[in-house]
Amino acid sequence: MKKLDILDLLKKGTVLGDGGYVFELERRGYVQAGPYTPEVALEHPEALEQLHVEFLRAGAEVLQALTFYASEDKLEISGRAHLIQDINRAAVRIAKKAAKDDALVAGVVTLTPSYEHGNVESLRKVRGLFDHQIALQKDEGVDFIIGETFINLEEALLALDAIKASGLPSMLTMNFTVDGSSDGFSVEDCARRLADRGADIIGMNCNYDPEVSLMIVERMRKAVNIHIACQPVAYSTPHGTGPFFDHYCFPLSLEQLQLSRFELASFARRARDIGVGYIGGCCGVLAYHVRAMAEALGRRPPASEKSPNLARHVIPEIRTRSDEEYWHAAAH
Repeated sequence: MKKLDILDLLKKGTVLGDGGYVFELERRGYVQAGPYTPEVALEHPEALEQLHVEFLRAGAEVLQALTFYASEDKLEISGRAHLIQDINRAAVRIAKKAAKDDALVAGVVTLTPSYEHGNVESLRKVRGLFDHQIALQKDEGVDFIIGETFINLEEALLALDAIKASGLPSMLTMNFTVDGSSDGFSVEDCARRLADRGADIIGMNCNYDPEVSLMIVERMRKAVNIHIACQPVAYSTPHGTGPFFDHYCFPLSLEQLQLSRFELASFARRARDIGVGYIGGCCGVLAYHVRAMAEALGRRPPASEKSPNLARHVIPEIRTRSDEEYWHAAAH
């Protein structure tokens, strides 16, 4: 039986994506903080596959291939530009192996070091970088392509054009502030321009916690009539403090800002209720967060077999904490 494509799934209801790969694999010792390039696909494929499987068991309906920062110019910074084909192909194969027939696999492209605003030669080079990555990922059989974490609308539109040229469904998510993109376009303008250019799904990822991210995607939802995606970080980014990478503890001590499973569950419900069709997570969102989001959406993925049952705890005082309301209060 043929799998539904991403647009068919969105027509049927809310689609739950996966979480963050790069930061978690860095913590596990498979990705280097600093360059954050994804050679783990070649060096430790079993580690990458395991994280995919964890997200799948938690309820993810889409697994993103770890091709973030796998453009030739980004890989050049870590001396691995010659491995661009191997890394992109391996990442897709690993995701497909984990997904089997139980999830879609998305290819990924993102912002590039070569991009320079308004520089014609730079724009030509960046488009070529996107075309190369997308061709490799398409050849390995991805179901659609996500262009993510763009801070400039101009570069996002280049990625969108490259995805559309491939014939695959497109999802474009910006990584901007409440004021909009770095090249001066408001949230609403970005939404409209991406939609007018033919994007199938648009939204926001990274930068902010669920609270701020929902404020932004609600504005996108009101500006256009296409599918909306939201993939926030699982770190607290209080109003007025800027994106999470501006915090003094970024990137090696973010644990002190970690959000709970209950906060991500609340995010999933609120996102669904304002009309977000694709709900997932970015940096810091782990499998237990995805499971909590799945359960908040009324689902019971395989990992729910081990969901908490504190009423059976050996310490009597802990048994009194089995009420979910206790944890909602604790989270705040």
